[in-house]
Amino acid sequence: MSISVTDLDRARAFYGEVLGFGPPIYDLPDAGWIEFSPGAAGGNVSVTLAASGWIPSTGTTLVLTVEDCQAAVVELRRRGVQCEDAQVFPGFVTFASFYDPFGNRLQMCSPA
Repeated sequence: MSISVTDLDRARAFYGEVLGFGPPIYDLPDAGWIEFSPGAAGGNVSVTLAASGWIPSTGTTLVLTVEDCQAAVVELRRRGVQCEDAQVFPGFVTFASFYDPFGNRLQMCSPA
């Protein structure tokens, strides 16, 4: 998954430190690209420098699996991240949307 951003340094700090993805596996700011391995077998997350006139994405959404979505909302809010309240679908899933510093919507989920 690739996410457009307007500032690679801010993206490196947000995705690497705030979300806890760790150091990038590829850090190529001259190419406008940084890639993280969030530890899931499903793939990597890259951030790329947005083109002029870009607007944040709220359509296609990266969904991260977490152990406890409600606890993750509390922790991300503590870290200054804009998070919506968790939504619970009993017997299925708990999920919440949150936003990177550029306005891109991301989501997280855990079992209900």
